[in-house]
Amino acid sequence: MGKLECTTDTTNMTADLDSLYLPTVSVIVPIYNGEQDLPGLLDRLMAQTYPADRVEYLLVDNASIDSTADILISAVEKFASKGLTLKAMSEGKIQSAYAARNTAILAATGDFLAFTDADCYPHPDWLMALMQPFEDEKVGLVAGRIAAFPGKTLLENYAERKKIMHQEDTLAHSFCPYGQTANLGVRLAALKDVGLFRPYLTTGGDADICWRVQKEAGWKIRYATESVIEHRHRQTIKDLYAQWYRYGKSNHYLNQLHGVELTKRSPKQDRSRSLLRWALKELPSAGAKLLLAKGSAVDLAITPLDMYCSKARDLGQLEAQLPEEAKEKAYFPTSATHR
Repeated sequence: MGKLECTTDTTNMTADLDSLYLPTVSVIVPIYNGEQDLPGLLDRLMAQTYPADRVEYLLVDNASIDSTADILISAVEKFASKGLTLKAMSEGKIQSAYAARNTAILAATGDFLAFTDADCYPHPDWLMALMQPFEDEKVGLVAGRIAAFPGKTLLENYAERKKIMHQEDTLAHSFCPYGQTANLGVRLAALKDVGLFRPYLTTGGDADICWRVQKEAGWKIRYATESVIEHRHRQTIKDLYAQWYRYGKSNHYLNQLHGVELTKRSPKQDRSRSLLRWALKELPSAGAKLLLAKGSAVDLAITPLDMYCSKARDLGQLEAQLPEEAKEKAYFPTSATHR
């Protein structure tokens, strides 16, 4: 347990539909203040090649204070006009993407669940490719590929250069592989075995659910490289800091829940040496390449941004306190009629 069973999915998505595995699927997207990204996401969902009568889209407004709710209501009719099923849902009691996902899971009618996020843009064959590895009845989880949405800012280019959020990293986790819910398929039966997401957890829930599915119930995980979404990376230094601070909190939470090792902080003298090397060697070299049109602006900032992100992660890990209620698992109600 804990080893990735399959690293690629070579299914030819141009094959005849009769030769493909086409189970019923519920696509689930939690949304908090998503007005910037929702129009693009909705367009990408409508463009999916998966048969319309085999898929439903469950989009959950998690107490947004922008126009998210209005956008979702309008989208229901637009999807229906194209023969697609979209259900606009809400989760206002608990401010957590995992609680929002649970709300949708309990209402889902599909035998499989496909998760993505509001700031993600699926390729047309995303869902089709994500479902193919599930033809193996031992597979309970399928992680799809997360690529960078083409960005123009230095921070977006930095995130793309550093391959932030790439599934290859989480699937190689030393404790146990896991997929991020930006692009993750789950067999409903696997959740029936281990329960839902921890609703009060605010970060780290992707790893937690994947580890429980594998370690507690023995399901396998696979990687579908042809199932691609493009993730829009952070555009401001404040948002980048918050992202890495959250990564630190996730490390702490998973340490408390599963006993995984915490990330070791770099000694102060190592950080000082890195900064000095950047100023004396890397910066002049990157500047020269930029002047000769052989480099990019992001090359000038790699080291200081690395240090900035590491500092945010270290602080998040240090300051995190796992709430008692976040330790609690959630389960399907015994009275539920859900298949």
